[in-house]
Formats: sequence, structure tokens, C-alpha cells
Amino acid sequence: MPFVESDPSEPQNTPGVGAAGAAASAGARETGARQTGARETGLGESVLGPRYRWISIGMCVLILLAAFESLAVTTVMPLIADELAGRSLYAVAFAGPLAVSVVGMVLAGNWADRRGPKAPLYSAVALFAVGLVLAGTATTMEMLVVGRLIHGLGGGGLTVALYVIVARVYPHLLQPRIFAGFSAAWVIPSLVGPFVAGAIAEAASWHWVFLGVVALVIPALIMVVPALRGMVHEADADAAVPRWDVARILWAALAAAAVLVLNLSAEAAGWVLWALPVAAVVVLALALRPLLPTGALRAARGLPATVLVRGLIAGAFFGAQVYVPLILTDRYALTPSMAGLALTFGGLAWAVTAQIQGRYSATLTHARCLRIGLVLLGTALAVTIATAALALPALVLIVAWAFAGAGMGIMYPRTSVMALQSSTEADQGFNSSAIAISDAIGAAVAVAVAGIAFAVLAPVGGVWPFVGSFGLAALFWLAAVLVRPRAAVSPPAP
Repeated sequence: MPFVESDPSEPQNTPGVGAAGAAASAGARETGARQTGARETGLGESVLGPRYRWISIGMCVLILLAAFESLAVTTVMPLIADELAGRSLYAVAFAGPLAVSVVGMVLAGNWADRRGPKAPLYSAVALFAVGLVLAGTATTMEMLVVGRLIHGLGGGGLTVALYVIVARVYPHLLQPRIFAGFSAAWVIPSLVGPFVAGAIAEAASWHWVFLGVVALVIPALIMVVPALRGMVHEADADAAVPRWDVARILWAALAAAAVLVLNLSAEAAGWVLWALPVAAVVVLALALRPLLPTGALRAARGLPATVLVRGLIAGAFFGAQVYVPLILTDRYALTPSMAGLALTFGGLAWAVTAQIQGRYSATLTHARCLRIGLVLLGTALAVTIATAALALPALVLIVAWAFAGAGMGIMYPRTSVMALQSSTEADQGFNSSAIAISDAIGAAVAVAVAGIAFAVLAPVGGVWPFVGSFGLAALFWLAAVLVRPRAAVSPPAP
């Protein structure tokens, strides 16, 4: 649920793009010769001018809907889990879509390199909509999780396809403006999405949080279609069409499967409860090695450590955030809309600090931003644990989560910039993809282990399931603190 990055003129620095930026970069290089005329124009034009108006609006709406759905589900999931008697699958409903989104990113990027972004976009939107329909009509928690997995796969591919379209449709002078629009499309749901989702669930039903998004996806896609009709994918005269990168796709699928097994291990018993997570983590580490820079998993100094820090802070934040609405509704009896205020404050703080660090980029160095961000996030996690353990007022937790969002708003953009500054044109795509994969997998693993802690401590009852879950998320923060001194801009390879 990243909201805003530091510089909207950089595609890879816009929220949630990582691998999307990679695909856009690859697409831009592949079609540069064919799109020269378009790229040399743009003066006097606008992303909302007659030529680009509908595709700009359509793409921003698709991004907005994906962002809204992410935040909305976090708000209403406690209600869903209670109604469908699915507390045991609570963590899977969050971690699963994050894990399979990596497969969607890799598939869509490879497909777009081969045949252009039209087919990946249509397929991604179809999966996204089908998944939402399944989730919105679910009568069991298992059916809802299946729907979430399907639209998570589509969501990963959707963002990649949209960024490739930007690279091929818009001239260079307009690309920063449409990326700024994408940034705004991520910010708006963070401000109103949680409250709106809670209000919908209270006034009608949580089903409409999913089904209402479906009703808007199709009109948004229709706005984009006309601009795609004339887009012809042609290989350069001296270059062959890229092959399917089967190995990379399989590694991504294996990583997603390992995360799902890690989540489901909470349902095991006896020695399997401990052996299965260990086996899943080992398989996940093996699968991630080809997808991340060499040395990332051992925190090698420079770019590898930067990529690892990105995954660890994502794990610390999102691993705790999924349980914030749950504790507010479960222990403090707040309505979903009121519980959503914590996410709203976090999103607002994320947006504000992201802009601040961008405005003062000359004085706020990368290292300083990471230090400040970790202090803010660590403070928020400490207060969250204390609130759960000592039954402090709910307002304390809601305000604390604003500090967590502020820390993320400072750190997220800088890790993206550090990765780009460590890259050459030849590996910019891979490094951007690595940031996105680390982001998604870090969050998914943290949600999984926090879910295991919640399940193990559930029989004890009281405050301990929440203390355990927040404590596990805090361990990811501690790991980020230890790795942070090794994170730096690496000299790009010649």
C-alpha cells in the first residue's frame, strides 16, 4: 500500500510501481525508434488535452481503484472474518494477494516485452474483476481468499501494463505529469478510502466494498481502449522478439507458493507447525536469489542491502497494519469506519512526509532519511505494542499509526531513488523490479509470521495474540535497523 514517492518525474518512484517501472523502462527502450515522433512532441499539450484526456482519466481511475481496494479490505477484513468465521485465514487473505502479485508483475512485464501491453492489460483487468466478483459474492472465507488471490495476480500485472502504456503513448514531456496523476490516484484513497469502506460495510454490506469496485473497473478500461487500438507491437529490425523468461516466471511462482505455505502453516499442529514454516522460508530464500541483486539476502553493502531494507520496512509496517483495524474493532468495539481512521491518518502522514523529503532532498541525505524514518516507525510500533499490552486508549494507537505512516513516507521514496542511482540503463529494469518484489514479499512474509503468532497465542486469549503479532512485526523493524548502515548507493556497474 505505498502511496507517494518522492519525484513523480521518475516512473519507478511512483507508488507501487517497482516492477512496473521496470516494464515501462524496458518498453521505452524497445519502442524508442518507433515512437520518436511522439517523444519529440509534447510542448503545448496536456495529459488532459483532447489527445490524451480519456486514456489519462481511465488509467488514473484504474490505479485509484486498485489503491482503494487495498485500503478498503484492510478496514473491513475484521468484519468479514467474523461474519464468515474465518479468523484462521485472516493473514492469508492479506499475504496471498501480495505474494501472487509478484507472479503477475513478472508475467505482464515479459508479455509486454514480447507483444506489447494490450493483451497483458486486458488479461490483468479481467483477473482483477473476476477476483473481486468472487470475493464480493463469497459465502465462505475460503472462497474469499481464492478471489483475493485471483485479483492479486491481476493487480500485479495491471500496474506493469499501465506503465508500459505510459512509456509508449505519452511523449517524454508529458510522462512526468501522468506519473504525478498516478501518485495522486494513490493518495486520494489513503485519505478517504478506509472511512468510506467502513461506512459502506455498516450501511449496506461488506460485499459492496468489492462489487462496487467492479462496477467502475469496466468504464475505466473502456476509456483506455481507444488509445490502444492503434498501438502496434513491432520488433526492431535488428532485434528478435524477446523470449518468454520461463525461469524467472517459475522462480516467482515458487516464491509465491512458499509464502502461501508459510501462511497456511498456522493451521498445522505439533512438530509440523514448526517444521513447515522453516521449510517454506528455505524454499523462499532459494526462489528469491535469482529475482534480487546478488548478495541481497546476506545484506551485502550498497544496492543489495538497500533492496533488503525495503522489504524489511515493508514487513514491519504492513505486518502490523493488518492487525490495527482488528484490535480497534475487537478490543475497543469501534465501528469499521472509525477503525479506518488509523489507516487514514497513516496515509495522510505518508503523503505529507514523502513530499517533505522530496522538497528538501538536498539537505535530507539518504542515510538521514532512513534514520529518521526508522525512528518514527519504531516509535509507532513500540506504542502499538504498549497499547495492546496495557489497554491504552484507542486514540493513542490511532495517533501512533500516523507516526508509522510518516516514517514510511520518508523511507520509501529514498529506497527507490537509491536503487535507481545504483543502476545503469542496462539493469535499471531489473533493480526496479527487485525493489517491488522485495516490497511485496517482505510484507507478505511479515503478515504470515504475524498470523502464525496470532494463531499460536489465540488459545491464551486476552491481549497476547495482538502483542505477539505486533511484536513479530517489530522484529522486521529491528532487522531493518541492523541492515540500514549497509544500505547505500552502489557505483553503477560499467
